[in-house]
Amino acid sequence: MKRFAVALTSCASLAALTASLAGQAPAPRTHRLEATPATVAVGYYWSEAKPALRIASGDIIDVDTLLTNNPTGLARAGVPDDKIQALLKSVVAEVTGDRRGPGGHILTGPVYVEGAQPGDALEVKVLSIDLPIDYGYNGCSGFVPENCERGTPSKILTLDRARMTSEFAPGIVIPLKPFFGSMGVAPAPELGRVSSNPPGRHAGNMDNKELVAGSTLYIPVFASGALFEIGDGHAAQGDGEVDQTAIETSLRGRLQLTVRKGMALNFPRAETATDYISMAFDPDLTK
Repeated sequence: MKRFAVALTSCASLAALTASLAGQAPAPRTHRLEATPATVAVGYYWSEAKPALRIASGDIIDVDTLLTNNPTGLARAGVPDDKIQALLKSVVAEVTGDRRGPGGHILTGPVYVEGAQPGDALEVKVLSIDLPIDYGYNGCSGFVPENCERGTPSKILTLDRARMTSEFAPGIVIPLKPFFGSMGVAPAPELGRVSSNPPGRHAGNMDNKELVAGSTLYIPVFASGALFEIGDGHAAQGDGEVDQTAIETSLRGRLQLTVRKGMALNFPRAETATDYISMAFDPDLTK
């Protein structure tokens, strides 16, 4: 009887301690971030970009991204006008001139994360990824252009969101494993406004198909607030974009952004349920 009473007391004390500690750490807030002309950075990462959203470390963002294309290209490929997202039309029409950077991606953000400073790392937990539209496209170019039929528009692929598959051609069914091709932070200020096309130490256009829901990405921080941006949604991709595209589509993601103080990294790293992933980038791959 005494032993049982002691156990009850210990459990009660532990419960009280847990409740006390929980009370000291505020629950993370969830922030909704749509992709609109006011909340996108088209074609660049930049330390001087104006934040679209400010959050506390540990908060969650429920974020939309738009596919990297334009209404004219999608219509030419056969997408009906009523299936082309209104926000994509608005972004392409309104974000022009010097509001566009040298790259081609429509990135949502930047998100300013309170407390992030150079020398820290930004932890990006990919909690979930959903497919808000039922189609994607695949272009054909890349390093073996002779494999592409000249003059043909992008191939539109229907996304079966119930089965999570897409039929590329009769008998060729692709499993859908959506991920964001581009997730990154502002590069060092001295680099200026950099193109969204090549990846770098700031991460960016890594096109890493392993960064699906359940994975965690760690990115070195180079500017105050980190200035996280995200986009280039893919419904599926092989080991790289052999024909220069994946199945490009719009995505909705739920991500938790946490500052890791003093976690000095030279390059981005990632974790999945099964692997640790190291990444490195250089402008000259012959080195």
